[in-house]
Amino acid sequence: MAVPARTCGASRPDPARTALRWPSRGSRLGPGARRPAAGPPRPLALLLPPLLLLPLLAAPGASAYSFPQQHTMQHWARRLEQEIDGVMRIFGGVQQLREIYKDNRNLFEVQENEPQKLVEKVAGDIESLLDRKVQALKRLADAAENFQKAHRWQDNIKEEDIVYYDAKADAELDDPESEDMERGSKASTLRLDFVEDSNFKNKVNYSYTAVQIPTDIYKGSTVILNELNWTEALENVFMENRRQDPTLLWQVFGSATGVTRYYPATPWRAPKKIDLYDVRRRPWYIQGASSPKDMVIIVDVSGSVSGLTLKLMKTSVCEMLDTLSDDDYVNVASFNEKAQPVSCFTHLVQANVRNKKVFKEAVQGMVAKGTTGYKAGFEYAFDQLQNSNITRANCNKMIMMFTDGGEDRVQDVFEKYNWPNRTVRVFTFSVGQHNYDVTPLQWMACTNKGYYFEIPSIGAIRINTQEYLDVLGRPMVLAGKEAKQVQWTNVYEDALGLGMVVTGTLPVFNLTQDGPGEKKNQLILGVMGIDVALNDIKRLTPNYTLGANGYVFAIDLNGYVLLHPNLKPQTTNFREPVTLDFLDAELEDENKEEIRRSMIDGNKGHKQIRTLVKSLDERYIDEVTRNYTWVPIRSTNYSLGLVLPPYSTFYLQANLSDQILQVKLPISKLKDFEFLLPSSFESEGHVFIAPREYCKDLNASDNNAEFLKNFIELMEKVTPDSKQCNNFLLHNLILDTGITQQLVERVWRDQDLNTYSLLAVFAATDGGITRVFPNKAAEDWTENPEPFNASFYRRSLDNHGYVFKPPQQDALLRPLELENDTVGILVSTAVELSLGGRTLRPAVVGVKLDLEAWAEKFKVLASNRTHQDQPQKQCGPNSHCEMDCEVNNEDLLCVLIDDGGFLVLSNQNHQWDQVGRFFSEVDANLMLALYNNSFYTRKESYDYQAACAPLPPGNLGAAPRGIFVPTIADFLNLAWWTSAAAWSLFQQLLYGLIYHSWFQADPAEAEGNPEVRESSCVMKQTQYYFGSVNASYNAIIDCGNCSRLFHAQRLINSNLLFVVAEKPLCSQCEAGRLLQKETHCPADGPEQCELVQRPRYRRGPHICFDYNATEDTSDCGRGASFPPSLGVLVSLQLLLLLGLPPRPQPQVHAHPSRRL
Repeated sequence: MAVPARTCGASRPDPARTALRWPSRGSRLGPGARRPAAGPPRPLALLLPPLLLLPLLAAPGASAYSFPQQHTMQHWARRLEQEIDGVMRIFGGVQQLREIYKDNRNLFEVQENEPQKLVEKVAGDIESLLDRKVQALKRLADAAENFQKAHRWQDNIKEEDIVYYDAKADAELDDPESEDMERGSKASTLRLDFVEDSNFKNKVNYSYTAVQIPTDIYKGSTVILNELNWTEALENVFMENRRQDPTLLWQVFGSATGVTRYYPATPWRAPKKIDLYDVRRRPWYIQGASSPKDMVIIVDVSGSVSGLTLKLMKTSVCEMLDTLSDDDYVNVASFNEKAQPVSCFTHLVQANVRNKKVFKEAVQGMVAKGTTGYKAGFEYAFDQLQNSNITRANCNKMIMMFTDGGEDRVQDVFEKYNWPNRTVRVFTFSVGQHNYDVTPLQWMACTNKGYYFEIPSIGAIRINTQEYLDVLGRPMVLAGKEAKQVQWTNVYEDALGLGMVVTGTLPVFNLTQDGPGEKKNQLILGVMGIDVALNDIKRLTPNYTLGANGYVFAIDLNGYVLLHPNLKPQTTNFREPVTLDFLDAELEDENKEEIRRSMIDGNKGHKQIRTLVKSLDERYIDEVTRNYTWVPIRSTNYSLGLVLPPYSTFYLQANLSDQILQVKLPISKLKDFEFLLPSSFESEGHVFIAPREYCKDLNASDNNAEFLKNFIELMEKVTPDSKQCNNFLLHNLILDTGITQQLVERVWRDQDLNTYSLLAVFAATDGGITRVFPNKAAEDWTENPEPFNASFYRRSLDNHGYVFKPPQQDALLRPLELENDTVGILVSTAVELSLGGRTLRPAVVGVKLDLEAWAEKFKVLASNRTHQDQPQKQCGPNSHCEMDCEVNNEDLLCVLIDDGGFLVLSNQNHQWDQVGRFFSEVDANLMLALYNNSFYTRKESYDYQAACAPLPPGNLGAAPRGIFVPTIADFLNLAWWTSAAAWSLFQQLLYGLIYHSWFQADPAEAEGNPEVRESSCVMKQTQYYFGSVNASYNAIIDCGNCSRLFHAQRLINSNLLFVVAEKPLCSQCEAGRLLQKETHCPADGPEQCELVQRPRYRRGPHICFDYNATEDTSDCGRGASFPPSLGVLVSLQLLLLLGLPPRPQPQVHAHPSRRL
């Protein structure tokens, strides 16, 4: 019978097993036989005394041979261990390298990493960096409020009165259909010259600001022109800020009207199609414009809502979700006679990227039927907001209702749940074109401190689903200075190409009054922001003194990482923040949950833990010891942590002062520098140097030979004490150059590598040197020249003994090409020094085995021969012999598998090209048995930063779903042409031409913009690592006539498992194949509906502004419907028939008091 695949975390029997009895093939358990009681039943073996094995071990097809006994296989294992150890002792040079370090003790000092001091210093440096940005923010916000207060509103302002640099002007000039080309006027737009600036990764102009205005806002409107007029004065403040702090990056003012003014000026990075950027939807703006929100969205899905109206509602809900950040909580429900959640979420959940995606997908499944029941919808919403047994924002509470209209005001519901305190704001949205009385909807909003909006067509969605933020901003404005607090955002992708940044935000308030003695204005003008690139923060952290496996990380109040070596999003969407939880950046366990909670709470702490880490190539899992130390970063929402392995407590620092004093010439004249020159490679081995920033003027290159050439050329000019170079990196590099050269001289040069079938020997160091000997072996060297980024280097430091690393290959790729001296297996081990009681591991040494030669050697070592020249022992027909891995390779499978389950060596010639593959792809039946017998443990995790090719759209060539399609009778009916349905249809078609991506995928856009060719997705990763079994172990894979015997044993002082098994005679018992390959999760990883039931610990911002007694709620929306004339409709129809789609200029929908 087949052994079923096990699920992760399932119980296992006690692994402490002894020798097992071997039934012959074809034998089965008798009716009265019992299986071991420990653990779940397994069809593997019966426990019997080992002496009963011999009579039962005849293998079919080889009557003179029996399966080798346990002591025989243990003997083979010892021979393998001795051979590996002998080669590494002779060629690895571990002991010799220790002696070399001690002989050169005068050239370096041993320094200590003191975790508490280190982490406090880095936290202080980051605090100082951010504090300088805070001061600049405050100057900007104060100036903006004063400029706007002094500004006089102009009703008759014209475009030609305002001169500014339109960041999208160049792109629009190239577009003959652009709005400005149609108007034939560009008089108000400056033309600027730009210079390349490496800090901004862009061309900039430091003498001007740039202005970006969303595509769906008319640049010539009075509101926008007045906004451009008063914000022009910010230009001088931007420049003064830069004068005081030249490290400042983008300084941005995002206006509540949608205008973005930023400094320095640079052309806008517009996509190939429509630019949908609106500053009011950026994560930093949303976070700065209001306090956290608890929002319930209810959607009317009664029978009257159908076609275009339902589609508008679905799109509106999705756009509304995009106005929420990770500090907010939300749920979405649909209602008719009854209310029910649209998704599996039964309560408010965090508005993170994955939860919002669940909502957006669920909303598309809403179907209109039944009658309208406002009462059911509102009661459901209030019940959701009153649920105090869940995690939520506990700040702004609001209900957003989307409907096509109705008569019921549900006053009794408001009296029961919300009056008289009115702690919940109600926002109502009238969607679609209809003739319903909207007074009830206005009344609901006005009597509950909310606002009423109309969404007659798709063009009104984006504006009207974000303007509720102005209402939420009222208590902040009225709170005055108390609310003027800088907040720091999550990590997100900068829209102007700066890469990953965080932004400090500060709200800007309207300080005007309508008249003497009048109430203070309660509108938020916008949000001021200053970017800080993550790379600038990383520069404040120690890099190379922490060793290859030490690192610094930082998290925010949500537990999302700001800094972490595993923060590497493969694709980024500028509309969403990059949210990687600390427990997803690392392999989660209870200790890390405790550390994360303490950091979020702003505590200091230190803890040493045993934990699992994933290898750099994501193929292996190691159980390691790590020391975690953490402190809060004052004046921010961040907390900083430091992770150090025990062996990285100390590090070497080169002390070449004696040489430097002697050599006032360039560094190239220093002792040992000559061994970096390519002319020395033939005799001393090839040298790869880590591509580090040794000096400011050093040109980087992905080609290591070119980088080395650039380095040598620079060293011809630079003196050892040059201020432009990092002396720590430079001196350590030169020290390690000499150290590894002495290893060549003392060990490698006089050895014959061919005698032991070695392709190469190598050494890699913390100082950044990788020396490969002989020189010709460098042609096939594929490891990363930066040791800290090489998987073999990092794993060797974390593991005792010898670490085997077979060549990596994927099951979908063609097998290895076995050519002479080209395919090798790395074997490496760390060099541990003990100097004055201080232990450290400054280097890794190893050899590269010739695959074919060592496969033959493997056969001999696992045979009855003592050496390769001895003739093979022949077993006569009347004698009894044990099978071995050489003579009986047609019946006996012998393999070495590493700790990740990858094939390293095999006695089967046809499997040599499968070396490096996961063993389940080679022998699924045997790998499953090894896993089920606890030789391997499985670890599953999720990669939330993966990139996947977009799924092909299923509706190409079809009209947008849900659009109202008129009949022939409608076209012939004149009344229909003047009806709201016709107007709505025309608006839909026109806006659909521009905002096509809102309704269906646009393959042309995907083709024109490489950024959208891949999208973020979740990949499930599975790694295997050695389980709890350390002893020799025998078992049977029970499958009737197809049963197989096998023996498995760990090789001491290595990461290898030695397995001997009968070859399968048939395929009737093919078991489920264990998977190691990364797989795409269509459902975005773990079931979100289950995860929200166990939310991770988080804390929201410590302040909340959701109430002010002086708030004026009289401005609550009065509608904004613009009935068209028949002439306009006829003109639009003619344009459509002629195939000349116009570019509409939607009006800015603003509150009446938006006039500044």
